[in-house]
Amino acid sequence: MSEAAGTDTRPRPLPRAAFALFRPMPTRWMDNDVYGHVNNVVYYSYFDTAVNAFLVENGLLDIAGSDVVGLVAETGCSYFESVAFPDALETGLAVTRLGRSSVTYRIGVFREGAPQAAAQGHFVHVYVTRETGRPAAIPDPVRNTLATLLVVNS
Repeated sequence: MSEAAGTDTRPRPLPRAAFALFRPMPTRWMDNDVYGHVNNVVYYSYFDTAVNAFLVENGLLDIAGSDVVGLVAETGCSYFESVAFPDALETGLAVTRLGRSSVTYRIGVFREGAPQAAAQGHFVHVYVTRETGRPAAIPDPVRNTLATLLVVNS
């Protein structure tokens, strides 16, 4: 079947409207690889930084002391265009699913002010008790704040 027949399942870059919050994400010299662009593994660091900075800044994660923490269970990324140091970037953040003990984030990497993501992906946190590592309900203060990032058009 052809692409015209609807078989093209490759993700398309999302617009800024698909995200609830944006934050600056500077590139660093060391982010570039031998091909002169940000290496694919660095995008996962951007994802991790965007999510955990949001949690810390909102008082929802005490890195050393929270009894219940989110552990990464799954992550993925699609790339649409190269970015490189010294590009000024922004990460867009949204929540696409908020379960009892897990949350799925949508993260986009944008050139500063760009209308569409240069890369985008997902990041799943499963909440567990720090002591046992067993799944736990997302604490109410965390759930309530994450709900502010929920997007309807997943």
